[in-house]
Amino acid sequence: MAKSNEPVRLNSKAAIFLSHSINAVTFQNQIIIPKVKIAILQLNFHICDIEGNCEKIIKSIEQNQNQSVDLFITSELSIMGYPPKDYLLNKSFVKKTIHLVKTMAVRLKDQPPVIIGAPEINNSGLGKPLFNSVYLLNQGEIKSTVKKKLLPNYGVFDEVRYFESSDNLQIIEVNNHKIGMTICEDIWNDTPPHQPLYCINPLDELREQNVDLILNVSASPFTFEKQKQREQLLSKAARNSNKTVVSINQVGGADDLIFDGQSCAFNQNGKLITRAKAFEEDIIIFDTESKTPQRIETRLCDEAIIFKALVLGTKDYLNKNGFKKAVLGLSGGIDSALTAVIAERAIGKQNVTGVLMPSKYSSKGSVDDALALAENLGIETYTIPIEDIKQSFLNALELPFKGYEEDTTEENLQARIRGNILMSLSNKHHSILLTTGNKSELAVGYCTIYGDMSGGLAVISDLPKMLVYKIANWINQQEHLPAIPENIITKAPSAELRPDQTDQDSLPPYQELDQILYHHIENHLSLEEIVEKGFDSEIVKQIITLVKNSEFKRQQAAPGLKVTDQAFGSGWRIPISSKIFY
Repeated sequence: MAKSNEPVRLNSKAAIFLSHSINAVTFQNQIIIPKVKIAILQLNFHICDIEGNCEKIIKSIEQNQNQSVDLFITSELSIMGYPPKDYLLNKSFVKKTIHLVKTMAVRLKDQPPVIIGAPEINNSGLGKPLFNSVYLLNQGEIKSTVKKKLLPNYGVFDEVRYFESSDNLQIIEVNNHKIGMTICEDIWNDTPPHQPLYCINPLDELREQNVDLILNVSASPFTFEKQKQREQLLSKAARNSNKTVVSINQVGGADDLIFDGQSCAFNQNGKLITRAKAFEEDIIIFDTESKTPQRIETRLCDEAIIFKALVLGTKDYLNKNGFKKAVLGLSGGIDSALTAVIAERAIGKQNVTGVLMPSKYSSKGSVDDALALAENLGIETYTIPIEDIKQSFLNALELPFKGYEEDTTEENLQARIRGNILMSLSNKHHSILLTTGNKSELAVGYCTIYGDMSGGLAVISDLPKMLVYKIANWINQQEHLPAIPENIITKAPSAELRPDQTDQDSLPPYQELDQILYHHIENHLSLEEIVEKGFDSEIVKQIITLVKNSEFKRQQAAPGLKVTDQAFGSGWRIPISSKIFY
């Protein structure tokens, strides 16, 4: 293996293999940048299925071995799947992963060079035990590794917990042409006029080395504005470097995170030359110096991209955790309707069961709406009235409740009865229970712990209420999707736990609530700063208080799929036992 701080030169046999398409020539004292035919392997990896991930990579390479490809590229930590989290602390697991990398090199000895992502042991005796690296495999060997320099330690990222940062040159050399390697975050510090997060910029170092091409291998989680940011960043990096920049991104669901793929490349003028599919595995082969755009998948509208993200996140969460079926409560409201549509698209109508659990407060319209939705989707339903069950609880609690007025206790009891029914069906039918609460409700605690919060996956818990409406309306405009009954969208939302109840009895209008929550949760603004934007001081104070007092609920909630910049879950770290800060 070459020394880690030196460029790698492929041997003469490899150089001959590459010579048909990598040629640097001089014309009128100008260097024409060499052309490289790259195959981006945008694949859906399963965390810790290292054997399965290796086989997927090898199969993808063998299926494209007749495409005259010069270099195959996979995403960040592709052998393990991203993010492996504390499995990185398991020395035996890391050792086995690295052994598989060596085995892959031998199995791919007759294939073109391959770049894969895997951890690397830090043998210096200083710092963290691992590097986050990419391996260059060629001619049956590990030719070199390149280590990640910038380790994100914010939001959902904890890389400083596991990895040591590298200060080595990030260059591989193919047939005497330099290729600059960056790993995900390494390319995100090139962001003036904003304040950089790090003291160094790996792109500056690569520009000083006058590399011919810049590659970025990534596992960048989805948020609905993320791809625009990525492409602006990559385009700027290409223009500033006067080099082609190629970025590969992981695709697939991993717990609360969704990876959207959309791997892409920009020429030295900052023009998009290729973009892979969103939320699907894709193999895209292209010439880095093509003068005309190659295959470019269309960018979706916001509603479509969020919907596709949630479908993929739900599908992968179930499949990767061994669930084939899902159950959910159907209230006749918009949240359960959208969750049901997502579930139907993710795993098929034959695998989704909706449960209606009316009480004496449930309107006939809500029951009819829920049944109409189920008919549109083609899913099975059960109707299990809860009034008798509720009365049996109240009979049992008559003595300890004596002398107390009815309050939210009786309302929450209904939700908890429903939660128990749903969990029983989940157990008996070996189905996962999908919770149906949205982000606005979860933020202010307008949900019942051990009731409607019970379940294994909170599908729309990162969608503010107004975005739920927006996506529902978009669904009804799509001919290929089953329609949500119009009455579900137009009627006033209600938990129907007491007579004539609506959500707005307890909360400000959702249009106003969502804006306040956005400023408080996404932008971390104080009460005073939010009021300066035109909101009533008492309402803002009420909302901030509700958010803080509901923290204990959220820390016991089912995992939710992240689609915004600040979701509740792994990237939200607010202490339960803290005084409210306004």
